[in-house]
Amino acid sequence: MVTPELAPRKGAAPPTRRGGQVRRAAALLGWVALSAVLPGAAHLRAGRWRTGLLLLGGYVVVVVSVASVATGADAGLAGRALGWLSQISLVFAACAVAWFCLVVRSYVVLRPGRLPRSGQILTGLVAGVLAVAVAVPFAVVARYVRVSEQTLDALFTAQDRPGQAGGAVREDDPWAGRDRVNVLLLGGDWGDNRIGMRTDSINVASVDVRTGNTVLLGLPRNLEHVRFPPGSPMAVRFPFGFQLPESQPGWREDLLFSVWQYADDHPELFGGRRHMGAEVLKETVGHILGLRIDWYALVNIWGFAKMIDALGGLVVSVNRDIVYGRYDEGLVKAGTRRLTGTEALWFARSRTGSDDFDRMHRQRCVLGALLSQADPATVLTRFTEIAAATRGLIRTDVPRPMLEHLVPVAWKVKHGSIDSLQFVPPLINTAYPDWDRIRLLTARAIHASIHSQAGPTAGSSPAAPRRHRHRHSPAPSPTPVLSPGAPSPIDDGCGAPPTAMGQ
Repeated sequence: MVTPELAPRKGAAPPTRRGGQVRRAAALLGWVALSAVLPGAAHLRAGRWRTGLLLLGGYVVVVVSVASVATGADAGLAGRALGWLSQISLVFAACAVAWFCLVVRSYVVLRPGRLPRSGQILTGLVAGVLAVAVAVPFAVVARYVRVSEQTLDALFTAQDRPGQAGGAVREDDPWAGRDRVNVLLLGGDWGDNRIGMRTDSINVASVDVRTGNTVLLGLPRNLEHVRFPPGSPMAVRFPFGFQLPESQPGWREDLLFSVWQYADDHPELFGGRRHMGAEVLKETVGHILGLRIDWYALVNIWGFAKMIDALGGLVVSVNRDIVYGRYDEGLVKAGTRRLTGTEALWFARSRTGSDDFDRMHRQRCVLGALLSQADPATVLTRFTEIAAATRGLIRTDVPRPMLEHLVPVAWKVKHGSIDSLQFVPPLINTAYPDWDRIRLLTARAIHASIHSQAGPTAGSSPAAPRRHRHRHSPAPSPTPVLSPGAPSPIDDGCGAPPTAMGQ
């Protein structure tokens, strides 16, 4: 006699049958999941050999091809890929749709209708989630690539202009036979709530395109009696150097940092052409250093804080307390610590207890920390925020077609030597600069960089980067003292190199 407690309920499946249904549902989902990573597996399981082998064979061919390209990939390929961003975005978007459809179709060909209704609903939900899960990575990459393209198009000029690095870009020799490119790196403070624009930070990165070895040449913003290239409109206007009447007692506007704005304010000097500030400052700085400046990149100093925040902060060794703010209400304490964007900005710009040369020193520290800490993993995980911050951060005249060639050089710079030569007292007198001495020291620093240890070769793979090399020197004093013609590491504006993060 069967007791009521053990009697099977009416309509309930026997235990063995229910266990078989669970196993069939699990097997179906297992084949669907396998098809997500090995297309065609479900079709082969369902007996659709032709379709299954076609999917599997095509997948193997694609994987082998991608692996072969990845094995031989270098920074040059990454540079060329910048010209294919639209196509790459479309390919990944198509892959997202294709993989979604593949998972759904794999589920259908395994005939889930043989399962009970509850099993069909459950396996259908799981298969749908799996289809979305495998499609999302492709969709995210497609979006990242599209954002990258939009950001690059917004930042860089569409075409090269005559006179820049040999004029139009040549595929066989983009550098027009030259061994170096010189980029003017500026920090400015333009904005909707500010009148005009001052270039508070003025540096030139002179880069050896073969090795990536770089010399960063810093000019003080308060350089006086600035000389202009002979025969230029500014030289005709100021034959004895840049000199203007005081706008108010003790207030000078005829220093190097005002050249850009003066040129913008006086289009009549250039035949009515407007917005000549960048071109004039490039020519002026090139004349001072005895170099040909190819391009400029102007960073909005206030937007710089957003970039650092997008990177998650910046680890810097602060060698003394830095007070900042209009009323000295802020403080960056000494020690190795992670600074927010605002703190890093004030650390680099604070005038309290500092002069312009001390500020240049700290700005070099922040620049060196940013170069070393903007690693690919951080950039990838914070990609959207960084791209958004970049659009309002940078102005440049680097032509878009040159990016293909600049990316390999940038990778070499990342792994080459970066030395710095700052033209500050006592090296030079900012009130009465020795222009010949500045050019001589510039030539010596570049000569030393050329003959230093070679950087990575053009065909090197980024998979095995060389350790970033600096020349080490004793910890600097707040006001740097440089030996004539002896460049120093770019990051010696900080205290000890950041090895641990403070609070």
